[in-house]
Amino acid sequence: MGKLKILVIEDEPSMRIGLACTLENAGYQVVSEESGHAGLDEYEKGTFDLVITDLRLPDINGIEILRTVKRRRSETGVIVITAYAEVKTAVEAMRAGAVDYISKPFEADELLLIIERFIKQRNLEKENIFLKKALRNHERFRKIVGRSPRMQKIFETIETVSQTDSSVIIYGESGTGKDLVADAIHRLSERRDGPYIKINCAAIPETLIESELFGHEKGAFTGAVQRRKGKFEIADGGTIFLDEIGEIPFPLQSKILRVLEDHAFERVGGNETIKVNVRIVLATKRKLRADVEAGRFREDLFYRINVLPVTLPPLRERREDIPLLLDHFLKYFSHKIGKEPPSLSPEATAKLFAYDYPGNVRELKHAMEMAVIFCKNQSIGVSCLPEEIRGSAPKSMDFVPISGDLPLADRVKACEREIISRALVESRGEKTKTARKLGISRETLWRKLKLYNLIRVGWEDYDQEKTDSPDI
Repeated sequence: MGKLKILVIEDEPSMRIGLACTLENAGYQVVSEESGHAGLDEYEKGTFDLVITDLRLPDINGIEILRTVKRRRSETGVIVITAYAEVKTAVEAMRAGAVDYISKPFEADELLLIIERFIKQRNLEKENIFLKKALRNHERFRKIVGRSPRMQKIFETIETVSQTDSSVIIYGESGTGKDLVADAIHRLSERRDGPYIKINCAAIPETLIESELFGHEKGAFTGAVQRRKGKFEIADGGTIFLDEIGEIPFPLQSKILRVLEDHAFERVGGNETIKVNVRIVLATKRKLRADVEAGRFREDLFYRINVLPVTLPPLRERREDIPLLLDHFLKYFSHKIGKEPPSLSPEATAKLFAYDYPGNVRELKHAMEMAVIFCKNQSIGVSCLPEEIRGSAPKSMDFVPISGDLPLADRVKACEREIISRALVESRGEKTKTARKLGISRETLWRKLKLYNLIRVGWEDYDQEKTDSPDI
């Protein structure tokens, strides 16, 4: 941190010069002005950490300077000096946001002590802001594991759409983590403190789904012995997540469309219009555009929900994340059953890298659970893996998803990143062992880890994940 920059506004020459000398001798960077207008003009030119102003100036009252400074940059500290030690004035200054209030005459040490207290308080506030930001950064995607370029774009998209109140639709194969993305969107939104209701549309019988979503009145159908609120009413003020929206019966799709358009609906068997303030997030593994063409999904609903699409890549298209996921699941399931995380044998690692994971991350997760349970020593061999993975054929390095449109240099970098990722997995993240395996120095390895964003490739970054298991 550089020197504290202080602006002194004092009309008495001897006091102004004395303050400047005292503060400069204490190691602070000082600019001094003799009038309020000149002081505020100087304040606008630079970024000052602290302003020390006399209360009684020939042109502007010190309280007015205080309020102007705090209005323009609230983080700037202000100390008010006066020869008029009036309690009323002191209270007014403190209420306006002054760091402190000091009366003439005063000792230099008294002022320096006030400044030191300001510095400590400011540093504490900055540290608090930093820690809160770090916590938010950890919490925002706490169950989503991935450092590949595809996943970094997903993270950016989630942050962008979460700041809106528009509906979002998440596309992706089974096991890619659509529900976790929906969770993150709600958690990062302004509705984070409101209700968050999840509905799997494919899991509810067609005869019950309308009542489940919109509620029903007493006597609306056999068994409706009392009025019941639906999930949209319960989610009022928050977010509702409709998973597998492609499974919604065609006749009910018009009612979903009305909620999206008007935020209104009627309960089953009722005439009262219910108004709700709900943010709707949807997900599907289906190709909705093809369903529209086939007449299975309403075209107007499709275009209404397709405004903010998020498409999750299957695991086979982000193989760079496999080392991170393998290590995380090994640690998670080992902790769950109370054993030390085993290592992966080179043969097992090759099989895990070769497999295409039609069930995506969920399948890899279950494979690691099985491997940890059946591992009898500290090394997971091929025999501990599921049968379909044991039968996977080794792949050459061209399994890395590299677009043919990329320049040769970019393709070479992608291959190098994958080789380093593999070596990290096989070496359990030990940098010296990894460098030796690759035949390079630790310094060279460190440069490449920074270049490819692999510095914390799961070995230290996820130790805190003891209770939550990611699915993506």
